[in-house]
Amino acid sequence: MKNKTKTFFKGFKEFVTKGNIIDLAVAFIIGAAFRAIITSLVNDIIMPLVASLTGEQNFTDLMWVINNAEVRYGAFIQAIVEFLIIAFSIYAAITLVVRRKQFLERVEKESAPKEEEVKEVVIPEDIKLLTEIRDQLKQMKKE
Repeated sequence: MKNKTKTFFKGFKEFVTKGNIIDLAVAFIIGAAFRAIITSLVNDIIMPLVASLTGEQNFTDLMWVINNAEVRYGAFIQAIVEFLIIAFSIYAAITLVVRRKQFLERVEKESAPKEEEVKEVVIPEDIKLLTEIRDQLKQMKKE
């Protein structure tokens, strides 16, 4: 039993200290901060604009009362609005990063010195024959 416990905690320690879990933790913290920014965008900018059109400052107060039960459909609408804005913001941020990377790769590729293609030179037959004769004459002089 003791060995299984040691093995379990050793495996857990390896899992926690891997780079992936650290990256996940950083992403979670950044995501929470991003959520705060989006919530502020929704509550402080978008919803006042919606309120000027609909007369409601916030959807969360909208509800139906059915047999003394409150169905808070406004909170659901508010959550949908926040989700759509978060999804759009993440999409825009990721698209911006990807396009920037593609642009930098394209600039790097275009600015890299281009290798000239080596064209195969076609030697006419008479030049080949003269070259062979010359080489044979050189060999005869050496002997």
